[in-house]
Amino acid sequence: MTDALKRLSEEGVAIWLDDLSRKRITSGNLAELIDQQHVVGVTTNPSIFQKAISQGDGYDQQLSDLAARRVTVEEAIRMITTADVRDAADILRPVFDATDGKDGRVSIEVDPRLAHNTKATVAEAKQLAWLVDRPNALIKIPATEAGLPAIAETIGHGISVNVTLIFSLERYRKVMDAYLTGLEKARERGLDLSKIHSVASFFVSRVDTEIDKRLDAIGTDEAKALRGKAALANARLAYEAYEEVFSSERWSTLENAGANKQRPLWASTGVKDPAYADTMYVTELVAPNTVNTMPEATLEATDDHGGITGDTVTGTYAQARADLDAVEKLGISYDEVVLLLENEGVDKFEVSWNDLLASTEAELKRLAPAED
Repeated sequence: MTDALKRLSEEGVAIWLDDLSRKRITSGNLAELIDQQHVVGVTTNPSIFQKAISQGDGYDQQLSDLAARRVTVEEAIRMITTADVRDAADILRPVFDATDGKDGRVSIEVDPRLAHNTKATVAEAKQLAWLVDRPNALIKIPATEAGLPAIAETIGHGISVNVTLIFSLERYRKVMDAYLTGLEKARERGLDLSKIHSVASFFVSRVDTEIDKRLDAIGTDEAKALRGKAALANARLAYEAYEEVFSSERWSTLENAGANKQRPLWASTGVKDPAYADTMYVTELVAPNTVNTMPEATLEATDDHGGITGDTVTGTYAQARADLDAVEKLGISYDEVVLLLENEGVDKFEVSWNDLLASTEAELKRLAPAED
């Protein structure tokens, strides 16, 4: 074991776990990760819940009770997932208190089927915040075009938000603008800005997966030399945009009113290509005031052999631009790739959600009491 996770934390990177299950909560594993591996937050998504509920018997008692009440499958899903988030939030509450609300956070996502419906997303965000009823919950809203005004409105109601599925630099700037707009709405409503927090989840590995596939299809030495560079370049330029927006006059006005910066969160940091170091999307994205949400395998790899050498982001922007320009010159369209990834991301979460609905519905039917 190394002190890599401790060093990562000391460099200003908050370590969040990209996973949650009832077993992880009840076994004490989550508390252990907080105590021993510097984990200070948890993120979830429909895929994570689908996997958790479909494995083992940890949910049988609650499912049996829900079946006895003959609730709808949608209500069952909400009762199950919000229970897990509530319990995880309670475990993380000491971290939340110690960091004045910055960390100790647990994220839960709005129904992905609402990703292109602004009003429904806002209504769902309010409902989830009410159901979880914990100050350290973050409501995840995807950064679709319809999601942007939903983010602003949700923040404007004083609800803390994790903006998810961000792939492009242009969209990320719009996300930050939506956050500032939301804070301005909240200020107009007389809300305490210091209580509102947000992270912006910028997805990493999927960018390399798609662009590397296209580089491999080109097959030249020049193309091969660019493999594994696009995702890091994209994320590093996102951090440059973050530095720019959160040093603006508009931000200063809000900061003086007590507002918190919206931290960049590196998501999808599990390496999908075995040719790359399994800690690449951790060690190469170290920068102050960021979050890295890791699958447990990435967390363990970083703890075991992650080389944390300090800030690996600031000062890299010229090279990052050069790497993305080189990819573009080979005929790979950045705009096309990031749009594809956004659409795929929403679709994948919808598929996971529908799988979750189907498997839960089957369990409810199996456990339903016999008719009188």
